[in-house]
Amino acid sequence: MIQLKDIVKIYPMGKRELKVLQGINLTIDKGEMVAIMGPSGSGKSTLLNMIGLLDRPTSGSYILDGREVSKLNSGELSGVRAQKIGFIFQSFNLIPYLSALSNVELGQKYASKVDSRAAKEALAVVGLTDRMNHRPTELSGGEQQRVAVARALAKNPPIILADEPTGNLDSHSSKDIMSILTSLHKEQNITLVMITHDPNIAHYCQRIVHIEDGLIVQEETK
Repeated sequence: MIQLKDIVKIYPMGKRELKVLQGINLTIDKGEMVAIMGPSGSGKSTLLNMIGLLDRPTSGSYILDGREVSKLNSGELSGVRAQKIGFIFQSFNLIPYLSALSNVELGQKYASKVDSRAAKEALAVVGLTDRMNHRPTELSGGEQQRVAVARALAKNPPIILADEPTGNLDSHSSKDIMSILTSLHKEQNITLVMITHDPNIAHYCQRIVHIEDGLIVQEETK
């Protein structure tokens, strides 16, 4: 489903250049659950942004679901991203003055298909039926991350990308979130790719990809 070939990403820094990705080759099959690990500055967030079509490679090829997407224009990228990819962020990225339900529906709006029933069903999947009318400030950190999972899930994407989804949570809430993500992966055959610093979280995944200095240096398969 996801195939990166010789992906290079260079950022101009005045008269200098910063080469963040130095030739990434990575294939992720449909329905696979993959963790990306590496030290700060290794390029893992840039790699996730590439997979999520939030950034373009300087060179190389990205084939998503059989389609070359690295050369698409901004409008085309937005369309593919809206239809195929759900995002979960470490900082939740919820609108503070909207209810949990409205935050999930807002995620659907960006995919051009607001469906209140699907939004409520997504909140039910993450165990927040009785909290859907609460605002983020009225929810715990774990509950806010559940809303973020529901927001990603509600537009029914085949791919979910998670950037440190448990990074701001205590151990109990982290286990809850990973239980939800693991169940979604198994029951709906969602392709799930996540960044984590925590080896315990990474081991929920079928494969762990280690990146250093913009290169994949090791892969572990369970």
